[in-house]
Amino acid sequence: MSGQELLIILLIGLIAGWLAGQIVQGTGFGLIADIALGIVGALIGAWLLPQLGIHLGSGIVAAIIAATIGALVLLLILRLVYRGGRW
Repeated sequence: MSGQELLIILLIGLIAGWLAGQIVQGTGFGLIADIALGIVGALIGAWLLPQLGIHLGSGIVAAIIAATIGALVLLLILRLVYRGGRW
């Protein structure tokens, strides 16, 4: 993995984590956690969406959308765990 690829993954993770944090208000994880959440969300989105038969295409916009969906899934799971099953 080159430095450029790593930078792109971090940028997509930052954007996806920030978007997911804005959509699911009240989590309060912070910027660094949002970046990590976005990166993990990108992995979840890249795995989950094809499993469900959803193909968004290629390119950076599709990657950001998939990463955001993955980060949203992860955020909702974390919210359920930290709040004891309450939304």
